[in-house]
Amino acid sequence: MLNFFRVTIERSVFGVCSYLAEKMGIRSARVRVYFIYLTFATLGSTIIPYLVTAFWLNVKKYIRSGRNMLLD
Repeated sequence: MLNFFRVTIERSVFGVCSYLAEKMGIRSARVRVYFIYLTFATLGSTIIPYLVTAFWLNVKKYIRSGRNMLLD
């Protein structure tokens, strides 16, 4: 039960970090920690690239599924 919630939260909230970790071949927890450290070190300037990447991944998911984003 607890594992189900962890997996669900990781997919919906941390999709960007999981995607980057998968592409780089490292654990997603490490990417999240680096992202948090980098966010504090740069005073939050990494939030914008994170949101752009999240938007891009969402668009990519719609394109691959063959659905029209405007009609859903």
